[in-house]
Amino acid sequence: MKEIVERIRGLQVLVIGDVMLDHYMWGDATRISPEAPVPVVEVLRDTYAAGGAANVAVNLRAMGGDPDLCGRIGNDEPGRILLDLLDRGGVRFDRERLCSDRPTIEKTRVMVQRQQLCRLDREGPPHGYRFTRDADLRALAAKVNQAQAVIVADYAKGLMSDDTLAAVRDVAGKRGIPVAVDPKPRGRLTCREVDLITPNRTEALELAGLRLARGELFPAEEVCRRIWDRFTPRYLVVTLGEEGMLLSERGRITARIPTVAREVFDVSGAGDTVVAALTLALGAGFPLREAAHFANAAAGVVVGKVGTATATPEEILSCHAQT
Repeated sequence: MKEIVERIRGLQVLVIGDVMLDHYMWGDATRISPEAPVPVVEVLRDTYAAGGAANVAVNLRAMGGDPDLCGRIGNDEPGRILLDLLDRGGVRFDRERLCSDRPTIEKTRVMVQRQQLCRLDREGPPHGYRFTRDADLRALAAKVNQAQAVIVADYAKGLMSDDTLAAVRDVAGKRGIPVAVDPKPRGRLTCREVDLITPNRTEALELAGLRLARGELFPAEEVCRRIWDRFTPRYLVVTLGEEGMLLSERGRITARIPTVAREVFDVSGAGDTVVAALTLALGAGFPLREAAHFANAAAGVVVGKVGTATATPEEILSCHAQT
């Protein structure tokens, strides 16, 4: 684990995907509204964090990597808050990707005594911007050529396309650097022949084209086989919450790793932490199982915090030492 921490330091990772702002409204609720049977929340403070692909980039930086973020945000107040967060977090972001006709995607969570009461999403219409112009694709290819690994963080908001992913995969393949995809199946992105896919339980079922009846057990072997048949990824890592991680190669399960989380407060963004940690370790040349143990420890740190969070190398080493 210490060797991973040392070798990932400064690793250049390009993150491409849907950039968001996470907004938290913290307060207390001590009475019911006279207007409707809902709690009245007295808001005490607001906090902000990078979300979506931006959270992947911030996690990379926190673990010691050197991220370059490529996405799209609005020329609005949430966008300015997000730019400030990225600047302070040491994440490079191409400011030419500001968009005047689409709002920054913002997810507002109302938190009452450390518990999420509800979430309010501001998205607007799907982003029409894609990497379709020759100049856009050349700029993206140049970024891939400067990276040592690539993460596509797709949240099905309209940015990514099959053509864009294919272009990224082709350039990365010529250089021998890994491409990881954290997919949202509803976005219908065809993530074929990439190095790593990191779905959660629900996403894995969707990628496999399966639906479970209530109470039916997760069919791990069939899920892995179907995803391999459809997408042929080099590695598949399915995150299973409290059940840990499932590792698969060539459609076969190679390992099951139990969770290291001692106490779970909030799973928001845990998938971002996992794909960031896995990609860093794989990009540094470590085998999948060692990379997965590193990612599992990082996720164990993050779910023990409230809100969108990151894990530092010191926290990851401490978490691993306690297992």
